[in-house]
Amino acid sequence: MSRDALVVGINTYDRLNSLNAPAADGEAIAQILQQHGEFRVTRLPAVKDKENQTIRIGKQTKVSLTQLERAIVQLFKPDGKPPDTALLYFSGHGLRKNLGIQEGFLATSEINPDAGNWGLSLQWLRRLLQESEVRQQIVILDCCYSAEVLNFAEADPGDRGKGRDRCFIAASRSFEVAFEEINSQHSVLTAALLKGLEPKQERWVSNYTLVDLLNQEHHPFPQRPIFANSGEAINLTRKWNSSPANSTVQVSAICPYKGLSYFDCTEADAKLFYGRTALTDELLEKVRSGNFLAVLGASGSGKSSVVRAGLLYQLKLGRRLSGSDTWQLKIFRPGINPLQNLALAFVESELSDIERASQLAKAEELIAKGAVGLGQLFSATQTQRVVLVVDQFEEAFTLCQDVTARQNFFKCLLGALQRNDNKLCLVMTMRGDFFGKCLEQDYGGLAKEIQEHLVTVTPMSREELETAIIKPAEQVNLEVEPELVSQMIADVEGSPGSLPLLQYTLTELWKQKTEERLTLTAYTRLGGVRGTLQTRATEVYESLSPEEQQATKRIFLELTQLGEGTETRRQVFQRDLVSSQYPEAVINKVIQRLADEKLVVTSTLIEKGSGFGQVAVVDVAHEALIRYWSLLRKWIEESRDILRQKRKIEAVAVEWQDRRKAKDYLLQGKRLREAKDFQKQQTENLRLSDLAAEFIQTSVRQTRNNRFRSVGFF
Repeated sequence: MSRDALVVGINTYDRLNSLNAPAADGEAIAQILQQHGEFRVTRLPAVKDKENQTIRIGKQTKVSLTQLERAIVQLFKPDGKPPDTALLYFSGHGLRKNLGIQEGFLATSEINPDAGNWGLSLQWLRRLLQESEVRQQIVILDCCYSAEVLNFAEADPGDRGKGRDRCFIAASRSFEVAFEEINSQHSVLTAALLKGLEPKQERWVSNYTLVDLLNQEHHPFPQRPIFANSGEAINLTRKWNSSPANSTVQVSAICPYKGLSYFDCTEADAKLFYGRTALTDELLEKVRSGNFLAVLGASGSGKSSVVRAGLLYQLKLGRRLSGSDTWQLKIFRPGINPLQNLALAFVESELSDIERASQLAKAEELIAKGAVGLGQLFSATQTQRVVLVVDQFEEAFTLCQDVTARQNFFKCLLGALQRNDNKLCLVMTMRGDFFGKCLEQDYGGLAKEIQEHLVTVTPMSREELETAIIKPAEQVNLEVEPELVSQMIADVEGSPGSLPLLQYTLTELWKQKTEERLTLTAYTRLGGVRGTLQTRATEVYESLSPEEQQATKRIFLELTQLGEGTETRRQVFQRDLVSSQYPEAVINKVIQRLADEKLVVTSTLIEKGSGFGQVAVVDVAHEALIRYWSLLRKWIEESRDILRQKRKIEAVAVEWQDRRKAKDYLLQGKRLREAKDFQKQQTENLRLSDLAAEFIQTSVRQTRNNRFRSVGFF
């Protein structure tokens, strides 16, 4: 593997103050890269040391713009084969030109701003890096205004799928001057770099471990290095007297795959999350340069996983965007009551129930004021930025039946976005087929915002699929047969919603592993990607008693939200599944079994209007189950018309409840007769909710009272 470095240290200038540190800084960096990184180092300016006949960076030697440009081009775009890794280090003066457009420059010795000669343009450097074929690129700029190179929204760190790994480190922001540390032979940044690059263990120092140290270092200066990392880790230095330590954990008892669950924003999940490096880099760049991001894709394309285990986890680490580890990260799903769930996102989970109740009440009070109140919540946070993620945004359409509440939710979010400048960054994930819903009304410009800040989650490439299959297995010393990898990729390649099926099949294969090996034979026996989920769900169903099977049918029908061509999942209160035919004990037992088999997930929500009372809710593990389990598809088709009528009555009942059970919202006439007829004909599997039954009964009673009044009985 070829590794080249260009190390530049300019002390001497014709029209600027001369510097003391750059040459010494550069020479120290050059030596550590040679000794511990196996880099072929080019020094600029280079002079021969007369005492030991070695090449070093000259302290009094000048560097021209032409010399610097040629050296950088030779590094990143050589005439011959480019190196695998290229590193540019520059220490010297940095300048900023502000004539209508702000530009940053690396100052060479002969620069003369009065004559229009500012030095090497950072915009030119940016374009060169974009065009470079070097796979791993490192740029370290120890000069004033050096972060100008990071201020480019048009450059994608992931390089639009070309597989680039990049590391940018700058001494100061684009509006700051850099510091030299008093009583030190090195600048503030270079001193920290030398400390971080010195290998102390028998393992590689990468760009990610390096920025960890830069984040931890505290200097008595009001300045913190700026950095941006993208792609995979780039190895920089290590001790060469022994082989690197093997960091693979011997934990094959842990399944490295997620089944139907998403990868979450945790260290355990992030370590197993592979195949979305380029997309994660793209999301990080969007968040760095803007304050709104819409992540759209097909159901099962991995939207939630890449936002949680990719974007949010990297922001939490602070390794890819400098300072992001100090940001507040909030995530929630809209659910039935979007504004209440938004308020819940600001409640700290580690507090006591009483403290959480108080915090929730304050958050709800502010959010009731709309965008102004939400803005006050953001302003109260002691952090530079708040990243608010609305996961599964389509729930605002599928689960929230209150049109006014939905409109207020959108208005609140978008209004706060406009009021809080860059303090708030709003991120949303949504199924692509729901974008049309955003166009049905103005919704405060929601559709326009989505179109202007859209990132589409497309199916993984062959290389990404291979990584997603093999790399998690390597983490637990599990072998995957090459023939199995090829067959699985062939079965899912190009399919927009196949990732949950892939993960579920890999999970089932792990359960049947032989001698720490996943085999094609076991895969064929399971029925492949398409058949594994279908087979397992049916096996679980058939293992239940007749009574439990009927309860299972009721549960899954209730958990299915009918759509226009495509069904989605819906959360249901567990208590609403209980009926005279299916008592609480039966429902609880079946749900526990389905949860153990990872077919449903259970959680608790705070019930609206109950103070801080919690209520159990049930949800399908993933919509893939609704799409691919043929038995459930059969139940849905047999019950579609009845389900639609049932949900229609229940939605009107919810609206009646939200209007404080006002008489004006009761049923009457033809609608009441249809509701009564449905109630008489309903089956146990499709029984109306208790609220809907109360709603019909109250409507009947009100109609009877009105009739008595009309004939003079009252």
